[in-house]
Amino acid sequence: MGGRMRRDRLDGFGTSVLLGITLLLAVNQIIVKEVNGGLQPVFFAGLRSALAVGFVTVWLVAMGRRPRPTRADVAPGLLIGAVFAAEFLCLFLALDLTTVGRASVIFYSMPVWFAIMSHFGLPGQRITPVKGLGLVVSFAGTSIAILSGAPAGGAGSLAGDLCALGGAVGWAATAFLARATRLREAGPEMQLWWMVLVSGPILLMAAPAFGPLLREVEPMHWFWLVFQASVVVAGGFIGWLWLMSVYPPPTVASFSFLTPVFAIGLGHFIFGEPVSVSLLAAAGLVAAGIVLINRQT
Repeated sequence: MGGRMRRDRLDGFGTSVLLGITLLLAVNQIIVKEVNGGLQPVFFAGLRSALAVGFVTVWLVAMGRRPRPTRADVAPGLLIGAVFAAEFLCLFLALDLTTVGRASVIFYSMPVWFAIMSHFGLPGQRITPVKGLGLVVSFAGTSIAILSGAPAGGAGSLAGDLCALGGAVGWAATAFLARATRLREAGPEMQLWWMVLVSGPILLMAAPAFGPLLREVEPMHWFWLVFQASVVVAGGFIGWLWLMSVYPPPTVASFSFLTPVFAIGLGHFIFGEPVSVSLLAAAGLVAAGIVLINRQT
């Protein structure tokens, strides 16, 4: 993706890459729900992380940054990897228990929880009045998504919604640890390397507690597993981290509201998931809140 010369605004290339990645992350949730029909969710998440270690390592080597973890990196690496495991355990279970649209809206409330953690744990990240308004608006949207319940004929569940919320908090915690620990000096790709390296074994060991590892598995499910590990993790996640390192992070982060919008549409057209007025209202409030939270003041 070229060098990392900082830019003070989003250009045409950055916008194109950003839109492509937000769409990829929405498609990713469709893929997870589909593969959950063949592979038990926690087992699937563990296999994805285990495979992704190889792809992320290849990327690092190709970029001339062969992984060389130091002893001081081990403790924060284990911590961020364990939190990453919890994040995706929750998200993959959520996509098994509730609709793609509902899970995505709730999961992308992440900036709310990250802003709160940053306020107390990161210097210079105080909650301003504008950010505070964004927190209130996004929290209202998340609450509506959870409390409104699934529409008639829907496949939502409170357990699934709460798992999505747990995933959002886990995502915020990994982002917080990436900035609050010495891993901030290692760079985003090494942070991701630690996340997949540690989360794979944790998730695979936890998987038997969640039922049979294989469901009605088909060859296509294995294809999507490799696609997840290579294109989504080693491609999409690294691409997102690259955008955050080159363009203004608030601008990039503000575009994250597009992923649940895409996910609602894809869930409706692919799985026939009903789209209620309350879900659309929740998505709108979460999106507005994200923009306010990431607004430069």
